[in-house]
Amino acid sequence: MDLKTAAYSPELFAACGQQMCAQLEAYLTQKHARDGRVTPVLDPPAMIAAAREWMQTTAPTSETGLQQRWSSMVDAMLAHAQNLHHPHYIGHQVPAPVPIAGLCDAVGSVTNQPMAVFEMGPWATAVERALVDALGEQLGFPPGTFAGFITHGGSLANYTALLTARNVALGEVWEQGVNVDAQAPVMLTQADAHYSIARAAGMLGLGTRNVVKVGLDDRRRMDPAALRIELEHARSTGRKVIAVCASCCTTPIGAFDPLPAIADLCEEFGVWLHVDAAHGGAACFSPKWRHLVEGIDRADSVVWDAHKMLFVPALCAFVFYKNRAHRFEAFRQDAPYLFDPTDPGKAEYDVGLQTVECTKRAAGFGLWGVWSLFGVDLLRTLIEGTFDLAQQFHQLLSEQSDFLPLHEPQCNIVVFRYRPAEWIALSDEELGLRQMELRRDLIGSGQFYITATKLDGSGALRVTIMNPLTTLHDLQQLLESLRALHTTAVSPQGQHETHCRV
Repeated sequence: MDLKTAAYSPELFAACGQQMCAQLEAYLTQKHARDGRVTPVLDPPAMIAAAREWMQTTAPTSETGLQQRWSSMVDAMLAHAQNLHHPHYIGHQVPAPVPIAGLCDAVGSVTNQPMAVFEMGPWATAVERALVDALGEQLGFPPGTFAGFITHGGSLANYTALLTARNVALGEVWEQGVNVDAQAPVMLTQADAHYSIARAAGMLGLGTRNVVKVGLDDRRRMDPAALRIELEHARSTGRKVIAVCASCCTTPIGAFDPLPAIADLCEEFGVWLHVDAAHGGAACFSPKWRHLVEGIDRADSVVWDAHKMLFVPALCAFVFYKNRAHRFEAFRQDAPYLFDPTDPGKAEYDVGLQTVECTKRAAGFGLWGVWSLFGVDLLRTLIEGTFDLAQQFHQLLSEQSDFLPLHEPQCNIVVFRYRPAEWIALSDEELGLRQMELRRDLIGSGQFYITATKLDGSGALRVTIMNPLTTLHDLQQLLESLRALHTTAVSPQGQHETHCRV
C-alpha cells in the first residue's frame, strides 16, 4: 500500500469519517444520559506518554488496518477528553457546542480555507463578513457604519482592539514607537477584568503598571463615580488615557458594568471606550436579558466570543469597531506579495490587513452553520435557558442552611460557598481553603466539574452553566455531592477534625 495514495484517498476518508461519526454519536448519547465520569483521570505525564506511544507505532500496511487504527485513535481521544457535553460539566466558560457546528468546522478544515486574502478563502471571508454585519447590528450599530472581523480568541481580540485604541490615541506610535521619556499613558480597567487586558498593556509597550483598576460597586461592577475620579486624576497629571476597559461580563462572578454612565464619562473626557463582552455579548439576542448590555452600541470597540454563549467550538472571537474608519488603524503596513496593488478594492475584503494573523482559519463556519440551519431563535433559547437556570440555582442555594450564595447572578455564573455548621466559626481564609479542597475532591470523584475563584481574597466555588442540557435536578445533585464529600469526625483528643474525602 502506498501511504501517500492512502493519505489522500477519498474512499479512506469517507470510511474513517463514517466510523468517527458513529463513535461521536455513541459518545454524545452516553454523555447526554449522564453516564460515566465528567472529567477523565487527570495524569499529565501518563497522558503525554500515551500520546507519544501512538506516534511511535509503525503505520498499518492495509486500508483496513488504517481504518481500525483510526477507530482506536478516536476512542483514545474521547476517553481522555474533558466531557463538556455531560450536563454535570458546569465549570469554565467553555460550552457544550451544538454538535453540527463541528461538522461545519470540518468542512473548512478539510478544504483548508486560509483567510489573509479574499482569493484564498472566498466563502470563508463571505461568511465572516455576513456574521460581522449581523452581530454588529444585533449590538445596535447602524448598518454600514461599523466594521469587524473574527480572530482566534478573546485575548487576541482584546489585544487587537486595544492596539487600535493605542494607535488612535498616540498618533504615530505605530511608526515611531512608544516614547518612554514622556509621561506614561494609562489604561483604566474594570478591577475584575480578564487578565488579557493587562497582558495587552504589556505587549503594547504601555506596561502593566500603567493599568489602573477602577473601583467597584457592591455588585462588583465598575463604579462610575470611581471612574470619574481616575479620569480627572489622569487629566490633572497630564497622563493620556488610552482606553477605558469595561466588562460584560466579568470572569469571577459575571458582573455587567453600567455602560450608559461609563459611556457618558468617556464622551465627556474624550476617551476610547472598549467593552470586553466576550461572554456577555450574547445577551443581545434575548429581549429578557438585553438590558444587561444597554449602551454597548456607544463603545468604540467591542469583543464578543461566539465560542462562549453562542455555543460553537473554539475559537471564534469577534472584534467590532463602532467607527468603520478605524478598521485599518491597528496595522499600518504594506505587504504587496499578499495584497494586490492592481486591485485595491479587494483590500476591503482581505482580513489580513486587520488582524494579527496572516494565515487564519475559517473560524466562522460553525456559527454560520448553526444560525443558517436552526435560525436565530435557537441562540435566544439557549442563552435564556442557561441564564434562567442560574437564577433558579441561586434561589436553591438561598434555601439551604449550609450553602452561602455570594452574589445575585446577572447571567449564568454563580459563586457560592459550602458552609456546614461546623465551619461557621472558621476564618474567611480557612473557609476559602476548604472550598478549594472540596472542589479538588469533587473533580477527583468524576461526578461534576466546577471551578473556583476568590472573592475579597478568600476561595469560593464557582459554577458556570454552559450546557443547555443541564437541569435544576443536576444542580440539586451537585449540592448533595458536595455534602457527601464532606465528613466530620472526632479526633482521639476529642476535638473536631474536618476534612474532605471521595
